[in-house]
Amino acid sequence: MILVTGGAGYIGSHTCVALLQAGYEVLVLDNLCNGNEESIRRVEMITGKNIHFVHADVRDRVALREIFSNYHIEGVLHFAGLKSISESINSPLNYYDNNVSGSIALVQVMAEFGVHTLVFSSTAAVYGCAAASPLHESAPTVTTNPYGRSKLMIEQIYTDLAVSSDCWGIALLRYFNPVGAHESGAIGESSIGAPDNLMPNICHVAARRLEQLEVFGSDYPTKDGTGVRDYIHVMDLAEGHVCALAWLHNKSGAHVFNLGTGQGYSVLEMVSAFEHTSGLAIPYKISPRRVGDLAAIYANPNKAQNTLGWKAERDLVAMCRDARNWQQQNPHGY
Repeated sequence: MILVTGGAGYIGSHTCVALLQAGYEVLVLDNLCNGNEESIRRVEMITGKNIHFVHADVRDRVALREIFSNYHIEGVLHFAGLKSISESINSPLNYYDNNVSGSIALVQVMAEFGVHTLVFSSTAAVYGCAAASPLHESAPTVTTNPYGRSKLMIEQIYTDLAVSSDCWGIALLRYFNPVGAHESGAIGESSIGAPDNLMPNICHVAARRLEQLEVFGSDYPTKDGTGVRDYIHVMDLAEGHVCALAWLHNKSGAHVFNLGTGQGYSVLEMVSAFEHTSGLAIPYKISPRRVGDLAAIYANPNKAQNTLGWKAERDLVAMCRDARNWQQQNPHGY
């Protein structure tokens, strides 16, 4: 059985689909601060398989010990954590407490029960502005906000842990910009409050919940002056986690992998693709650049392809189509 912390959230729930379809049994631990229990029910509906669910916080060692005592856990996929860059700037202690403390509690209890296989949900935010794209795993890491720093701290903690004992096999997955939803439209990104990311905002404009999209900066040195990012379909991302879990069997050490497409798209290219796919106009306004935003960030994904046998397969049309399908079926989220 695989323990998925944060499995009721956006990426976690899609990864549960991929795990169940690959034949794994799944237990989800989630405190539901960024997730929804309805997503678990819908994953079961999509797959026709059951999920064990525990409503608890990953920092709760008592709850963790109860899980490891009552279930035969063979590996852990760790998604649980806070994820808003802007919120992290305003509430840094909450981010260090939730993300870093929770990640330490998890591996301490795993060690107590002899479970040493772990896939960690990291982020391309650890690269900051340290290197030019395409970004390779060996690029310098310089974070610019508490969210990114918390993820990088966890990477460093887990790397030190793997050095301390060769029983640990850990995959640190740095992913770029997840978008889209499961093709069924049953699960997707259900934003709590105003979304931080581009695609949910585009969907909000399409649904007329926002009057127009705010585009931050039009004078970057890119093809149309707007920022370029590496957008990856959430199901490709989910399948990358399953590949990493399978690859870790009998492996030791901590291993970093980029999960991205290697292709950058600008904000206006994303808007145009969504308009073409949906047949809807997405009005937008140009606002000044945001502090800390870079012109272009996209991955070199070759290591994941060559080592894990994983490659992003879904194109921009599928990303936009599936995001729109989710939004149409679930205009107010779960």
